Amino acid sequence: MDYKEEQAGEIEALESIYYGDVRILSSEPFHKFSIPIKSEQYDPDTEDGITCNLIFTYTSKYPDEQPLIEIEEPVNINNSHQQDLLKQLKGEAEENIGMVMVFTLVSLAQEWVNVKWDEVKKQREDEKMKMDLEREELERKKFEGTRVTVESFLIWKNNFEKDMGIIQKRESADKGQKLTGRELFMTDNTLNESDLKFLDGEEIKVDESLFQDLDDLDIDDEDDDPDFDPNNFDSDNS
Repeated sequence: MDYKEEQAGEIEALESIYYGDVRILSSEPFHKFSIPIKSEQYDPDTEDGITCNLIFTYTSKYPDEQPLIEIEEPVNINNSHQQDLLKQLKGEAEENIGMVMVFTLVSLAQEWVNVKWDEVKKQREDEKMKMDLEREELERKKFEGTRVTVESFLIWKNNFEKDMGIIQKRESADKGQKLTGRELFMTDNTLNESDLKFLDGEEIKVDESLFQDLDDLDIDDEDDDPDFDPNNFDSDNS
């Protein structure tokens, strides 16, 4: 076989098939040339899609030997993807030993970049969706606040009563000291049970009898003030 003639014939055929895209880098001692490939959705302005140049170099006994294959100027193809593409191209070349094979190899690479770009797009969409969900979750938690449990409520209530002096007033009430109506309400132990029932979602029944003896409560009333004169109040505000 005249390898030089076989190689020259393939170069001529490739220049016809990929008109304007085949770039001859050198012709001695053997042809070295590049052919660009790109995914269908490749956009050079936004760099969406995948593209690279496949560099082929004939050997002295090509096509009875594999050509040398390199990848140059890759866009959106990481090192791992490049190694995967080269592995597939070399495997295909091995199966085509004895026949001119560059067209077959370029066709395989073209299909590979389309499939790989679909995978890259899906990965990007999944990552964006994950970030959106995480952002929504953070926003939702801002409005949720801290969930109140029976335990946390009791701790808060105990601290609140200490701060407000309610515990001391309750002790005073137990000793028979007179408290105001507001103080009686705040120190009522029955509220503890109703609060816990509310946290547990239980329906709370109101004892109406608690409101029947309101006259017994020590509630300040302006009418009980001996110095209060409604006539003077009206004249001052007229």
